[in-house]
Amino acid sequence: MHFTTADYVIFTLLLVASAGIGLFYAFSGGRQRTTQEFLMADRSMSCLPVSLSLLATFQSAVAILGAPSEVYTFGTQYWFLGCSYFLGLLIPAHVFIPILYRLRLSSAYEYLELRFNKTVRICGTVTFIFQMVIYMGVVLYAPALALNAVTGFDLWGAVLAMGLVCTLYTALGGLKAVIWTDVFQTVVMFAGQLAVIVVGANQAGGMAEVWRKAVNGSRISGLDLNPDPLERHTFWTLGVGGVFLMLALYGVNQAQVQRYLSARTEKEAVMSCYVVFPCQQIVLCLGCLMGLVMFARYGEDSPLDKGYVKTNDQMVLYFVMDVFKDLPGLAGLFVACLFSGALSTISSAFNSLATVTMEDLIKPYFPNMTEAKATLLSKGLALVYGLVCLAMAYLASIMGSVLQAAFSIFGMVGGPLLGLFCLGMFFPWANSTGAVVGLVAGLAMAFWIGIGSFVMRMPDSLPALNATVLPLFDNMTTAAMTTLVTATKAKPSGVEALYSLSYMWYSAHNSTTVVV
Repeated sequence: MHFTTADYVIFTLLLVASAGIGLFYAFSGGRQRTTQEFLMADRSMSCLPVSLSLLATFQSAVAILGAPSEVYTFGTQYWFLGCSYFLGLLIPAHVFIPILYRLRLSSAYEYLELRFNKTVRICGTVTFIFQMVIYMGVVLYAPALALNAVTGFDLWGAVLAMGLVCTLYTALGGLKAVIWTDVFQTVVMFAGQLAVIVVGANQAGGMAEVWRKAVNGSRISGLDLNPDPLERHTFWTLGVGGVFLMLALYGVNQAQVQRYLSARTEKEAVMSCYVVFPCQQIVLCLGCLMGLVMFARYGEDSPLDKGYVKTNDQMVLYFVMDVFKDLPGLAGLFVACLFSGALSTISSAFNSLATVTMEDLIKPYFPNMTEAKATLLSKGLALVYGLVCLAMAYLASIMGSVLQAAFSIFGMVGGPLLGLFCLGMFFPWANSTGAVVGLVAGLAMAFWIGIGSFVMRMPDSLPALNATVLPLFDNMTTAAMTTLVTATKAKPSGVEALYSLSYMWYSAHNSTTVVV
């Protein structure tokens, strides 16, 4: 299965359109001459583009590849994650956004200095930079690897094309370009996923037939109310543990906070949270439907078992190429959809990294810097982070199975940062010493459990679950530390039980550690 000319044309058009939007904002309006315009889009964005951008940042290539293969393998239990979106967006809308918006901040971590002191702010910033740099390499590498395995598309050609286009429009067009390309890329993502579901269901004999096969193959899950936190996916781990993951993302993550702060008014920032909610439910349903259509097509003998692909993540692309083999151009549309997910994530990361580096690490030490020089430096930072991201993609390629570790590191770092902000907002008697000690304790606990569970599963004869990319939010919190509770042995106890904690509880556990 290989790309046709039509597929290449559609894929190239996506990259050209994304770069075009960046160039348009580089040469229009105030031409990105001030840091306000470059980093904060002049605080002039309306509700709809902000909410679609929030959605695109959340809907990464990792989620597009991961959700369908998760549902294909384990059934629709994953769909209950949708229950966590409600509180996960209501709390940021009415607790975090009002506080951060009224302070007129550029970096979320400025709040930490106002509440505690400069040391806490720098600790928060450095933690965030570490988290995003690791994650960016993986987000860039994962879709390129899947594409290479299934279509023979040159791996480093894909990585470089994505990395360079993304760096170009982020460094030239600033946050406005990032938000508007996100809007464009969200539309492409919906189109790509819908095309696959419609054509795939049609080939399987209609949606009723897909549902019948899924029921017969026991892929339709009921409500699992097992309260055991060691179970990988139950209603509680997804519906309650998921709330903390959503808060770490939508409440305190700079990439998302920057979106709210770019809104015209506080009301529009809050509204964007409400608009994201139905969009996320649609995205989740599309991912689950695609998994069921895949099951209707392949049943129990998956392309993975037959050796056509090497990992679960490549299965979705294999399925897409299989469904569209007689329809030139549509496979290109899906790959464009996949890369849109990656581009929107990475551009958000570049922009937020440039902002925190500028606002938290450079400006405080050079208070007399002119506006022109600060803007130029911000653009330079976006460019540098773009190149660092390409280097991280290279590292991700060498790491092999450590991709799983990298994803978990992402999930593990978001929790302690959430705990730090909660400590500041809800505990008036907490002081700066407590904040630093809490953050260090939270990170230590996170890495201890994360690395422990990783090491514990390594030597086992049990096959490690091939869920390198379990779709969580974002572009951001993809915790592929699939905690495989071994159904063969007795329940783990003591420290082993801690290592078997469901990855969906990581954020809740680590943020609580910080506060305690």
